[in-house]
Amino acid sequence: MMSKARFEAFSDGVLAVAITLLVLDLHVDISPGHSLAEALANQWPSFVAYALSFLVIGVIWVNHHSVLRFAMVVDRVLLFENLFLLMVVTTIPFTTATLAAALAHGTGEDIRIGALLYGASMTGMAVAFTLLFARISATRLAAGTITRSQRRSAVLRFGAGTILYPLTAVIGIWSAPIMLAAYGALSIYYLFNQTGYSESVNETVS
Repeated sequence: MMSKARFEAFSDGVLAVAITLLVLDLHVDISPGHSLAEALANQWPSFVAYALSFLVIGVIWVNHHSVLRFAMVVDRVLLFENLFLLMVVTTIPFTTATLAAALAHGTGEDIRIGALLYGASMTGMAVAFTLLFARISATRLAAGTITRSQRRSAVLRFGAGTILYPLTAVIGIWSAPIMLAAYGALSIYYLFNQTGYSESVNETVS
């Protein structure tokens, strides 16, 4: 059984790389006859997408730490569920850059495809994170540290994104800016503790 410290260290490293990759797609090309201010203004989709995705991955990192505080064991199932989460999160820099490029230079069809790709990353992240949390909750239930009703309530609160994220992706078919604003609102929702667990069950095993 892997130690929780090694488990978290690997996850932190992957998340750090993913959040760093976001900035590599920020650049400004100054065309002849145009000012730097104009060039910066034309790149607004990249800056907005970067800010949102940085917030998303940042919230993922914070919640990943918070959720793992409640993990009693780190078994093979949890390891693979965590790998699934990390796999999805590492697609966010790509889908962010793709959507930003579509907004800046693409057609309406390009924007819709870019929005759906970005929405797919967000949806996959929500599903993977909910599976991870559900597994941790199951071990808590088996150990008798939480009740069945507590687990059900916690998973429903935390797993709301499995419904809200794909619905928001559909909004992107009609309006990518509204979709981005909605994802920003969901990130703010997850800024707060949605596990429903109090510190009374915060007793972990290394």
